[in-house]
Amino acid sequence: MGRERFLFTNVWFSPLSYCFSCSLILGGKVLQGLPQPPTITHQSPKDYIIDPREDIVIHCDAKGKPHPSFSWTRNGTHLDIDEDPNVTFRPRSGTLVVDITRERVENYEGVYQCTARNKHGTAVSNNIVVRQPRSPLWSKEKIKPIVVQEGVSLVLPCRPPAGLPPPVIFWMDNNFERVPQSMRVSQSLNGDLYFSNVRREDSRNDYICYARFPYTQTIQQKQPITVRVLNQAPADERKPTFFIPSDSQTSKMVLKGQVLQMECIAEGLPTPEISWTKVSGDFPAKRTFFLHHKKTLRIVNVSESDAGDYRCTAINQLGSVHHTIHVTVKAAPYWISSPPRNLVLAPGESGVLTCRASGIPKPAIRWAMNGLAIENSPTDVSRKVEDDTIIFTDVQIGASAVYQCNISNEYGYLLSNAFVNVLSEPPRVLTPANKVYQVIKNHQALLDCSSFGSPIPKITWFKDSRSSTLDGDPYILHDNGTLEIRIAQDRNSGKYTCAARNMLGIDENHVYLEVKEPTRILRQPEYKVVQRGRSVVFECKVKHDPSLIPTMTWLKDDGELPDDERLVVDSDSLTITDVTENDAGVYTCIMNTTLDHDSASAELTVVEGTPAPAVVYERPDPPTDLELTDQKKRSVQLTWTPGDEHNSPIQKFLIQYEDSLHHRGHWHNLTEVPGTKTTAHLKLSPFVHYTFRVLALNAVGLSRPSFPSRLYKTDASAPDENPADVRGLGTEHNNLVISWKPLSGLQSNGPGLHYKVMWRQKRPGSEWTSVTVANNSKFVVSGTPTFVPYELKVQAANEHGDGPEPAVALGYSGEDLPIGAPENVQPVVLNSTLAEVHWDPVPPHLIRGYLKGYKVYYWKKHSLHKHNPEHMEKDILTLSGNHSHAMLPGLHPFSLYSFNVRVYNGKGEGPQSPDQQFKTPEGVPGPPTSLVVNNPNQDSLTLEWSPPHNRNGHITGYTLKYQPVNNSNELGPVEVLALPANETSVTLPNLKYSTRYKFYLNAKTFTGEGPAITQEAITTTDEGKSQTSLPIAWSPPRRPPPKARPASPFTNISSSVGEDGALISWEYWGPEKNIYVEYIVNDSEGEEEWQKEHVNGSQNVKLKGLKVGLSYRVRVVVKGHQDQPLHSSEELLVTVPAVASRQVDIATQGWFIGLMCAIALLILILLIICFIQRNKGGKYPVKEKEDAHTDPEFQPMKDDDCAFGEYSDNEDHKPLKGSRTPSNGTVKRDDSDDSLVDYGEGGDGQFNEDGSFIGQYSGKSVSRDTAEGHESSEAPSPITAINSLNSFV
Repeated sequence: MGRERFLFTNVWFSPLSYCFSCSLILGGKVLQGLPQPPTITHQSPKDYIIDPREDIVIHCDAKGKPHPSFSWTRNGTHLDIDEDPNVTFRPRSGTLVVDITRERVENYEGVYQCTARNKHGTAVSNNIVVRQPRSPLWSKEKIKPIVVQEGVSLVLPCRPPAGLPPPVIFWMDNNFERVPQSMRVSQSLNGDLYFSNVRREDSRNDYICYARFPYTQTIQQKQPITVRVLNQAPADERKPTFFIPSDSQTSKMVLKGQVLQMECIAEGLPTPEISWTKVSGDFPAKRTFFLHHKKTLRIVNVSESDAGDYRCTAINQLGSVHHTIHVTVKAAPYWISSPPRNLVLAPGESGVLTCRASGIPKPAIRWAMNGLAIENSPTDVSRKVEDDTIIFTDVQIGASAVYQCNISNEYGYLLSNAFVNVLSEPPRVLTPANKVYQVIKNHQALLDCSSFGSPIPKITWFKDSRSSTLDGDPYILHDNGTLEIRIAQDRNSGKYTCAARNMLGIDENHVYLEVKEPTRILRQPEYKVVQRGRSVVFECKVKHDPSLIPTMTWLKDDGELPDDERLVVDSDSLTITDVTENDAGVYTCIMNTTLDHDSASAELTVVEGTPAPAVVYERPDPPTDLELTDQKKRSVQLTWTPGDEHNSPIQKFLIQYEDSLHHRGHWHNLTEVPGTKTTAHLKLSPFVHYTFRVLALNAVGLSRPSFPSRLYKTDASAPDENPADVRGLGTEHNNLVISWKPLSGLQSNGPGLHYKVMWRQKRPGSEWTSVTVANNSKFVVSGTPTFVPYELKVQAANEHGDGPEPAVALGYSGEDLPIGAPENVQPVVLNSTLAEVHWDPVPPHLIRGYLKGYKVYYWKKHSLHKHNPEHMEKDILTLSGNHSHAMLPGLHPFSLYSFNVRVYNGKGEGPQSPDQQFKTPEGVPGPPTSLVVNNPNQDSLTLEWSPPHNRNGHITGYTLKYQPVNNSNELGPVEVLALPANETSVTLPNLKYSTRYKFYLNAKTFTGEGPAITQEAITTTDEGKSQTSLPIAWSPPRRPPPKARPASPFTNISSSVGEDGALISWEYWGPEKNIYVEYIVNDSEGEEEWQKEHVNGSQNVKLKGLKVGLSYRVRVVVKGHQDQPLHSSEELLVTVPAVASRQVDIATQGWFIGLMCAIALLILILLIICFIQRNKGGKYPVKEKEDAHTDPEFQPMKDDDCAFGEYSDNEDHKPLKGSRTPSNGTVKRDDSDDSLVDYGEGGDGQFNEDGSFIGQYSGKSVSRDTAEGHESSEAPSPITAINSLNSFV
């Protein structure tokens, strides 16, 4: 009782709301588990007209965590879904589906509202009014014929039945043709048909009004109306009067955002014309439309400015009539900016929900929480309601809820929800890990770091070694975590680390930036003039970043090149052969990469070839007759006469000057003017002796300079400007050096240039001190306090006066070393390789200079393991800017470290803080130092190893894994063996004979397993015989005794070449860990560089990818922290054999056997074809008859003319396709050719596809064909086939 339910609209996340809201969308699966109040994502419209032919579907979908449950009300009463078998829910949704096959639709009409709730809040939908469409029938009536005199006005009423929604009205005849409408005849907005005056042609008996109801897809028609127009007594002409509206003035109300429609329909004779005006202003140009021959005025998207008086005027030759419509604009509630946005807060934070809307009249605002009126909700001291705003302060866990804002007036309502979600979550970086950004040099680079957390995480960026945060030039850190580099350079390439931190933790992500060289066209195509029929070549040589794939494209007149084989595109050129007039135009080469592009254009002009003389294009002649007029103190007019253009129009003129007073012999560009002008108005500077000259430019190039003009001197004056770049810096702790950029001779404006230098301490009541300086660009003030701010001014002056009042610059006197050390220094060990140091910043008065940053000196005292030597080399972590903490990366596990912190300024470092110590916990160990395979037998191998060089804790044991490897390098099943910490060898029994095995051995501490060292070996074939196709193993030499240790840290360098590479082995006794194996081709030229292979803690490495037949120089190098070589071993010469170690018999390969079988089968098929052809080439059964009819004109065939002796296929003498026959129309034949004339009735013999005749012969051999009947294997001739067809005619 007394509780009020509220409506609720769809909630959406604005991209500007809160970082958490964005994160819920961006995070995807990562953030799906976070608690969230319900949010309705989809619902049916407020006014929902259903389709009566289909099931009723009322949408209500929502999201939340946990997933919300749903309930409905109908007409304010709870709707029990279980009691109505026709109503069901869609799975995991609140959408109602009503089956109307067994119930009447009107039983489910009403006002519906959906509620979605979970334990964090409740959301409700709009009031959804569900109605079915209605298309009632036209009432039956008998319409009498309408008889009128010509010239009178007429109205044909339509009056359709009221439907839901209202129908669309149109007039047609019996033939379903629309009734023509014009200035005289028109349909009103209510559907009636108006005649301003009737004519004889308006007589007809089929004026039919149709009503189309869109939802039910039905069309109904009124009874036809008959109109008869008589000409017995035509009406007289008359001035206009209005059909619609009938009064002299009417009023109309329209809502903001809707469509305003006003109409004026007049009658009169002649037909009146309609016009519109707005009494109180102008029509909105882009929103106003005149329809129906200007009888209807429509204004869309109405605003408050559209209110006022509108006048329509009807006029004809006899007079006019006016009507005024007073329009008022009201407004249903509308949002001023946007609906309230979801609010996500951490415990203890504050926030605001704002529900700002307007309307006419002003709407009322009501708040609710979880669907209940706010005044009936539980009291919350952290919540304060002020009209359209709710203020939250110091929220706590459990205060999550959904708040509803209902804004309403008499014309409608708005309802929106926003939830308040109180969360406490550690930070998470949402940007994909290891993302690679590629940018072009000197372009902007943006590195993303999208994050989520509550409280909002603070974003910091590091580069490569993480020595300092990136928060100064050239880096810009945006509020959303994005790191911007405005002008990317090569040095900006590398690995970047983004760290998101709040009070609950830290999360990191790595991205990579690659800065690429820009694409540039080095040699551009040049303007070409070529004769028709010649060839032309446009060059376009390009330089681009080698890691980017370029694509060259050519265009002609900004379109694609014509599809013509005469245009040949090469990698860096375009060649056009046999040039025609159509080839003339502008050709552009475009070089595209995935990141940038460059382009250049040149024009091709095609001229007639010889004998017509070619047009010669040359540079223009220099201008002449330079003259100075309109001479003033600071300007002059220069005119000239252009030289010969040489068939190429002048594009522009370049005007240069020489200052013989300050820079004699040097010409400077002053200005440019278009080629159509021969006059220029030049602005000049004081105290300059000017001489001018002019150059002309056409498509070929620049002309020679003109002869100089006469000398023109300008008068001196006081300086117009003061020196720029005024600075104040101290070089000693007790001085101030004031410097500036001096004025040039052209800027001095007169003789005697000097400077007034002024300074004072920046404090109340201090006085200016000044001094005059000439021929200098700095002044030193001595005896100043250390690092004190000064205000500075430098004013230019000469013999004619002082320059303008100078601007005030800020500078500081000299710095001195800091005298204070950081205090309250505390270490925090985060893990075995990372520690964080905190301190209190040094006060500014103890820094005594520009704070450059802090330096953390830290070094490893010794390992906590007795076997590891001491390590006293110090590392320095430099932090730029004001910091109070730093991360110490790359620490050694299980070690004791010392450190101190110092502040530094531009002068140097201050005193150190007292040394402090911390211990790192155990980490995973490094790989074992060596792994050797000994005593290979048929079924066993012995493995020996040395403990890891970097134990990083107490070794708790070893893990040995091994698996067989077949000849195609496929790996078999893995066997795992756990070994105690005190063992350094093991014998593996029960192995397969003559099998290669791969071994993996790693050590373990309490923290976990370290990286493995690998080795391969092969069991022997039988006793005493080992397989030698691959080395069984490499056994490093035993360590020499300490007294024999050499001066160099590298000893016993050796190599072994196998099928899969060269194995390089060594002994190393130094403390450094940064070890590389470098190699280079022997006798290589100087430009080649050494290739590097990093060593991961072991004392051997396998070099793969070496080219066979080459020799390589190999060396082992150890490098320090600055990547500088500290020690290098002696070079080793390694030769890779040119012949593979494993020979394969090609005769036993399956592909070779298959190829040989295919060749043999092909030869057999060819032999069969030849045999068939030879049989076909023998004598035909009618050969003797042919011999009896031999044509005496033909010569007998020689024996060697044909390989088949007696018969030659007639196809040998058929003319080839496309060839010409002799002029007499005959083709010669040999004696053995069959006679087509005798046997074929006209000589048209028929051939099979293989060239043989069809049948033995046709036409004359009818008796033979008849005798053989269907048993004959010969095909019937076309002549026989034609005779057979004729028998059916």
